[in-house]
Amino acid sequence: MLRKKSFAITLCALLLAVTACKKSPTVAPEPAKNYTTIDWANAGTIYGTIHFTGNPPKRILIDMAQDPVCSLAPSNYTEQYVTDNGGFENVFIYVKDGLGNKAYAPSSTPVVMDQKGCRFVPHVIGVMAGQPIKFTNSDATMHNVHMIPTVSTNQAVDVSQPPNGGGDTRTLSTPELMIPVRCNNHPWMEGFINVVSNPFYAVSGQDGHFTIKGVPPGNYTLVADHQVLGQKSVQINVSPQKTTLVDITYAMPQ
Repeated sequence: MLRKKSFAITLCALLLAVTACKKSPTVAPEPAKNYTTIDWANAGTIYGTIHFTGNPPKRILIDMAQDPVCSLAPSNYTEQYVTDNGGFENVFIYVKDGLGNKAYAPSSTPVVMDQKGCRFVPHVIGVMAGQPIKFTNSDATMHNVHMIPTVSTNQAVDVSQPPNGGGDTRTLSTPELMIPVRCNNHPWMEGFINVVSNPFYAVSGQDGHFTIKGVPPGNYTLVADHQVLGQKSVQINVSPQKTTLVDITYAMPQ
């Protein structure tokens, strides 16, 4: 019996020694990204207007009677073509080329897309890759956030949100433009998310105006993207502490 105990103790000691010799493989930490910070003392501004020429399609009043809560909300019209005295709203604008190898850290502050009045508000948003997007529900009815990106590295979203609730946060890791967001409960609801790799972007307002601040001096390709009419690009030069004026015009295809 004593010999058996002695053998067992010796065997355990050998096993411990072998295990100690087999060290876990060392995993090299990912190198820290060398992010560029905005030099506000030297940066320029892009100020522009998105125009629409001709007669856009008439906006259609949406029948929301299927949901009693939605039927009490303010009138809701289609949002594909929102114009005001020639200004074109809901166009996403961003700096596409010209930044070289500059990398900018995504903000940790979420960009909010709310469901209010049985529509997505704002209709179009921009966010940096890696920046949180927060979906909320300000309506007294159940909503749903359904988003299917086309880039495989961006995760799809399909979550229901209770009345006057929500708060689901998601992060998209890869640049992708005009990702549609819909509500399965209310088929007329639609919004769009644009994911880019830098902080130099904007969405045109009701009058078509937009402003992009903090742009380093240089030559750039500026791209405008509309959910129906697609993209237009212009070449611009940004000078230190100067404002570069930009006009981009859309029209219905012939």
